[in-house]
Amino acid sequence: MVAFGCLVGCTTSRKSTNKETILLNSVVKATPSVIIYKTKKDYSQHVPVGLSKDKMKIVSYPAISDVKVGGEYPYPTRLEDGYLLDNRGIAENVAFLSYTYEEYAALPATPSVSILMEKIIDKDPLIEIHRCGNRSQYNDLIKELNELIRSGKFK
Repeated sequence: MVAFGCLVGCTTSRKSTNKETILLNSVVKATPSVIIYKTKKDYSQHVPVGLSKDKMKIVSYPAISDVKVGGEYPYPTRLEDGYLLDNRGIAENVAFLSYTYEEYAALPATPSVSILMEKIIDKDPLIEIHRCGNRSQYNDLIKELNELIRSGKFK
């Protein structure tokens, strides 16, 4: 069963003005979400795609130019206890393709949705997935996530 929950909250030690609250909320919404997950097998080198709720259609997928960011592939970051920190933008209805990031980036053009459907190697790869707020909420993301994993607060 896939769990989807929130791990962290934001607090402040002083009262903020309405303008500050609006600005803070805008900044938090603009920063990337923190998603950690576990999979049945190691798909960390494989390109993820988003499926419809019934898992019959691909609803989101990267262009070949999107799988290399700043000269690097957005592999998930390994955390403690087999968890992975998403660096690509996955969600609950993720599936993984047989293409590795390197293979996908080397293609001459982004494949059609029908070809991508044929390349899915697992439509139900997740053991669990957790939303952990926004990256701006953390001072030391990896360290703090590992502390949360050790505490078991989100299980």
